[in-house]
Amino acid sequence: MSVPPTSTMTSYPDAPALLVLSHLRWDFVFQRPQHLMTRAARERPVYYIEEPHFGDWEDHLDVRREACGVTVCAPHIQQGHSPAQSQARTARLLAEFVQAEQLAEYDLWVYTPMELPVTAGLRPRVTVYDCMDELANFRGAPPELRTREARLFRQADVVFTGGHRLYEAKCRQHRNVHPFPSSVDTAHFAQARTTRQDPEDQAGLPRPRLGFYGVIDERFDIDLIGEVARRQPDWQFVLIGPVVKINPADLPRAANIHYLGQKSYAELPHYLGGWDVALLPFALNEATEFISPTKTPEYLAGGVPVVSTGIRDVIRPYGELDLVRIADGADAFEAACAAALREAGTPAAQARQARADEHLSQLSWDATWQAMQAQMNAARPVVLAESADD
Repeated sequence: MSVPPTSTMTSYPDAPALLVLSHLRWDFVFQRPQHLMTRAARERPVYYIEEPHFGDWEDHLDVRREACGVTVCAPHIQQGHSPAQSQARTARLLAEFVQAEQLAEYDLWVYTPMELPVTAGLRPRVTVYDCMDELANFRGAPPELRTREARLFRQADVVFTGGHRLYEAKCRQHRNVHPFPSSVDTAHFAQARTTRQDPEDQAGLPRPRLGFYGVIDERFDIDLIGEVARRQPDWQFVLIGPVVKINPADLPRAANIHYLGQKSYAELPHYLGGWDVALLPFALNEATEFISPTKTPEYLAGGVPVVSTGIRDVIRPYGELDLVRIADGADAFEAACAAALREAGTPAAQARQARADEHLSQLSWDATWQAMQAQMNAARPVVLAESADD
């Protein structure tokens, strides 16, 4: 087991630690878990526990301290064991680590119900389930996931959902559920409004440019983008992000479609600032029924007009407030993009952006984290009272 030279507890002598069980690698796309946990780490020790790596090695836990204060724990488990055995081995590593770190009090924050068995040796004060997506609807989801989630609902003291549509689906399954849709670091993405230099791999592309950043997977409507790009060969489609769970050979290819790969969170505003329209071209399927795209407020903070397919948590509130154009099907999506291009620089565009800025002024990841923490604190006395009755 490798441990940072300085224990995280030295920075927060009175704050209980937060153990975060996630299905997403810390260094993957910077999204909800990273936004929240970088803020949590300002106030308490945060241990971000990734899913295991498997290989020809003895079980061990690689531990590194990120500059933001989060401690990332990566279990490395010997290959060749059954899933249940592997999770039991991971559970032993975590229990030993908690003991070695002398974590007398800690809370548990869960993103992935499938990994719940690895918490078998943990005794948290409060258990949080931050349900950011309906993972059971994703391609390749294991059949046990729903059973594990039901178990997590029984264990959790408070449940957060990544959007209102997901809240509607989960609020009947737990007594203490609260919706927390995607928020935004407005100042970070507002850099797009003043950036003057295109990134090198985008600088040579002609205008207009229509862009997307994010994970390109089964939620991304590849047929829609392919068709609109075919109809509008003078429009340049800039697609940024890793390709996951789909065959890259199935992606549309054309002279006006540009795959620029994954970029860092710091780079995104500089790409966004060179776009004329920002896209949310999601397929309407089981995997997208409950999503609340973080990109929606980020695009708007960058001052770029947005066109989206009919995702429920984009329609409400962004479509209903006329901040984002909603369009389904190639005909409507093409027309909405053309309307956004025509509107650029007009009083109507300025008025739309002013309404967007007013809405965004009510959002921040800082405020979201503080509200979540308040709900965690409110859940704790209930736990103590129930324990006293046992």
